Order: sequence, then structure tokens, then C-alpha cells
Amino acid sequence: MTLIYALSGIALNHMADWNPSYNVTRHDVQWTSETISSETVRTFLADYGYEKDYKQHYQPTPDQLKIFLKDGSAIIDLQTGVGVVEFLKRRPLFFEVNYLHYNPKLLWTWFSDLFCVALILIAITGLFIIKGKKGITGRGAWMTILGILVPLAFLIAYL
Repeated sequence: MTLIYALSGIALNHMADWNPSYNVTRHDVQWTSETISSETVRTFLADYGYEKDYKQHYQPTPDQLKIFLKDGSAIIDLQTGVGVVEFLKRRPLFFEVNYLHYNPKLLWTWFSDLFCVALILIAITGLFIIKGKKGITGRGAWMTILGILVPLAFLIAYL
């Protein structure tokens, strides 16, 4: 459980840098046909080796063509012919831990809540396990104060 939340936490902290659940590959393409039909779309995809991935297509606007592919899609600007094909592939391990991190079902939510309560108990009881000058009345007090001040400093800096 700790590894699930640690891995997914790191991945989710860096969502601006990467997609933690999927590997996204992009390929630039050029549309040259004057007409839009299943045949012209299939011919276009065959030129790039994607003909077996074709599902369907439609035009959300008169100047745009959207093509649905197996595990991806293509968007074409019909005025310029410029387009991009994107494919998504699940990242091993990260997809699964991120899925669990987002609490997919009620039973998992209850289980993860119990785990969090256990972590809280471990943190609190851990303060009092070591006695004497290394415990909460000695060095442990400084570590506890530091554990409070560091997050507080970030809150003050960010808010």
C-alpha cells in the first residue's frame, strides 16, 4: 500500500512533465485528398501504416477531420492538410497504481481510508516509542518540530 501511494504520488506530482498513466506518441501527417470518405480516409491511413487501426471518422467542424483509431486518434486541419496522429499506450505499473490512487470503487476507498488511519496511528505512536534523550523529550522533539515547520514553511511560501 505504501508503495502504491508513493509511486503514484511521485507520478501525479509531475503531471505537468509527463502523462503518468499513458505513453503518448505523436506523428505529424499531411492530408492531400479533396474528398472525405471511408475510402479516402483508409487510403490516407495506409500511407502511414495505420490502416489496420481505423475505427471511424467524422468532421466536428467543416475545417477539421477527426479519425478514431485503435488506441489513438488523428486530427486533421482540412484547410492546411496538417494533422497529427496520437497513440496511447498504458505505462506498466504506473497505470495501475494511479488507478488505485484515484479510488476507483467504494470498497477500495474504505480499504485505503483504513490504511491511512493505520499510518496516522504509526506516526503518533512512533513519537513515544523511544524514551529518554533520543525520544520525544529530547532529540525527537526537535525532529517533530522540524516535521511541523517544514510543511508549514511551504504553506506560507505558496499561500
